[in-house]
Amino acid sequence: MRGAVEHMSEIAMFGSNGLADQAAPQAGQDLIRDTTTQGFRQDVIAESMKSLVLVDFWAPWCGPCKQLTPVIEKVVKAAGGKVKLVKMNIDEHPQIAGQLGIQSIPAVIAFQKGQPVDGFMGAVPEGQIKQFIERLVGPVGPGAAAEMIAAAGAAIAAGDAAGAMELYATLLTQEPENLAAIAGMAKLQLDMGDIEAARQILAMAPPDKAGDPALAGVTAAIELAEQAAALGDVTGLTRAVEANPKDYQARFDLALALNAHNRREEAVDHLIAIVKADRKWNEDGARKQLVQFFEAWGPMDEAAISGRRKLSTVLFS
Repeated sequence: MRGAVEHMSEIAMFGSNGLADQAAPQAGQDLIRDTTTQGFRQDVIAESMKSLVLVDFWAPWCGPCKQLTPVIEKVVKAAGGKVKLVKMNIDEHPQIAGQLGIQSIPAVIAFQKGQPVDGFMGAVPEGQIKQFIERLVGPVGPGAAAEMIAAAGAAIAAGDAAGAMELYATLLTQEPENLAAIAGMAKLQLDMGDIEAARQILAMAPPDKAGDPALAGVTAAIELAEQAAALGDVTGLTRAVEANPKDYQARFDLALALNAHNRREEAVDHLIAIVKADRKWNEDGARKQLVQFFEAWGPMDEAAISGRRKLSTVLFS
């Protein structure tokens, strides 16, 4: 592979008659993209001036290529923006691979500062790909994303919603499908009272991840906010319950309204009262609503912990 890398150094310097002097489209900010002979200079040479670029030479008929593609894409996505992947179909664009003397695929060449620096051949395992990248750019992986998520959480705790939003947005430019960042940004929008914006952010998650636990809490919180918006004020509902303690619908609505005002323990107590009095009311609706509260608040929330204890006492006493 070293011979191909050394040969590629010449290609990287493309002169006025070289392939890279042809018109090339502007490279975007995507971590993974396909390139052409014309786009090689911009997508690879120019982009490698800013970050490590891996060029994956492949072909549709190549079985090992199909094995390598999802693995190398996974590692690149997890690298926190430190590396980009450019794929070149040698059936459609054979010239550069031919000039490199690449005779076996998949072949991956790493570019930094406009120059090829290393490479490997074959469908190597995930760990080996990660080690290959880390030799060139240092530690990569989920740690970088986790640090940003933690920093955003710290910003929220400090009252810096704008700072947290910026951290989530930065992470999503690197990992557009990061569910923790999507959920965090949606929750911030919800806390600011913009339910529609929160829903739009949640829609950024892949459809097959809609039910992922990382999104469940904020999804439940959005549904609760929408329910609360359709209710009357707390005062009116409180009077209705005081006038008729067995008006379970009014008590149920009061619990939703109290939760919307962050009066969580009171909301729990009203739903517990319904469960105690009539477990079957509204097809076990009070218990189901409690479960939704707990999901929206999160497993470590004090009101959720206390509420689960109260519910357990009622159900199993």
